[in-house]
Amino acid sequence: CNCSASGGECDASTGACACRPGYVGPRCEGCAPGYVAAADGEACRPCGCSPHGALGPGCRTDGKCQCRVGVTGPKCDRCDDGYYRSNASSCEPCECNNRSRSCHAVTGACLDCQENTEGEHCERCKEGFYRSGRPGPACRHCPCSTVASTGTCHIRPGDSAPTCDKCKAGYTGPNCNRCDDGYYNSDSICVRCSCNGNVDAARTPRVCEPDSGRCIGCLYHTAGFHCDECQEGYSRDPAGGNCTKNEVTLGPETTTEFITSAPNISGATSFSTVVINSTFSPTTLQTVLPISSSDNSTSAFADVSWTQFNIIILTVIIIVVVLLMGFVGAVYMYREYQNRKLNAPFWTIELKEDNISFSSYHDSIPNADVSGLLEDDGNEVAPNGQLTLTTPMHNYKA
Repeated sequence: CNCSASGGECDASTGACACRPGYVGPRCEGCAPGYVAAADGEACRPCGCSPHGALGPGCRTDGKCQCRVGVTGPKCDRCDDGYYRSNASSCEPCECNNRSRSCHAVTGACLDCQENTEGEHCERCKEGFYRSGRPGPACRHCPCSTVASTGTCHIRPGDSAPTCDKCKAGYTGPNCNRCDDGYYNSDSICVRCSCNGNVDAARTPRVCEPDSGRCIGCLYHTAGFHCDECQEGYSRDPAGGNCTKNEVTLGPETTTEFITSAPNISGATSFSTVVINSTFSPTTLQTVLPISSSDNSTSAFADVSWTQFNIIILTVIIIVVVLLMGFVGAVYMYREYQNRKLNAPFWTIELKEDNISFSSYHDSIPNADVSGLLEDDGNEVAPNGQLTLTTPMHNYKA
């Protein structure tokens, strides 16, 4: 029969070879479709190609099957990169929006998403990134510091720049890059204002200056960078808490000082403060510096400091000096007027029978004209200085 020893058996009656499974040919010397010759070239073994992944049951001489698109492996029994098995019979392409080239072979979840994306299909941006419509990367880094915010952001329709999702305490602004009210910038970090509870945020929302931290609008008679000092004329009460005003009681040659408490409330009692060692009576001092108090209200009068008191005293002194100078000037002018009145020119006429003696004194007006002193038309003054009196009946010379 001359049959292949491994491929078939000879029929003694007919002389034909009866081939075993996987062998073909007159003498069963060849491998049937779906079979491939073993390395020794004698035996035929099955190809084992997947009926769903291979193009056919046959395989190449090296035993590898010819696979469909998206299928790989020697037996075409698994999906290629970029494909996943959607069902038992086929491999489907991965749906990763062109941001990954591979996905899970069974679930189809994308692996190793690119361009800062994530998700089952690389459809969303990673945390800390936002989707940008501009050319370039699909997802851009959020301009939000993780120190000042959660680090995440979003872009609203119509906006060209993203907005941080949530700022941390002390920060504000679209990008959480500004200090909120009640905080100030200290080395690029927002630090809470320190004003010792002496600033009302309702009146002064800023509380302190945003760059230096100096408190704004100190209350309860406090002052200083952190509202930790008392205003001029105030001092700490015995308990060391509130700022109280120094009030004095004045008497002749005495100075008495005492403290009146002014609690740190909006209706704090206010007193004018002066500490003086003088002989002014309390009534006189109150005329110059009113001292008043009122419960449940703020100061009724402005506080008078030592500087203001000195200015008032200096003003009073200047006014007194001016008045004295005016009085002295008036007295001097009056006396001058009296002296001029007493020194006015006068005439003395002495009649002795037929002789008339006429004398003149010119203390204030030496060159006074004596003509006209006598109203008679016949009066004449001779060249030698004698006065001639002329009447209808007599002529007199003096």
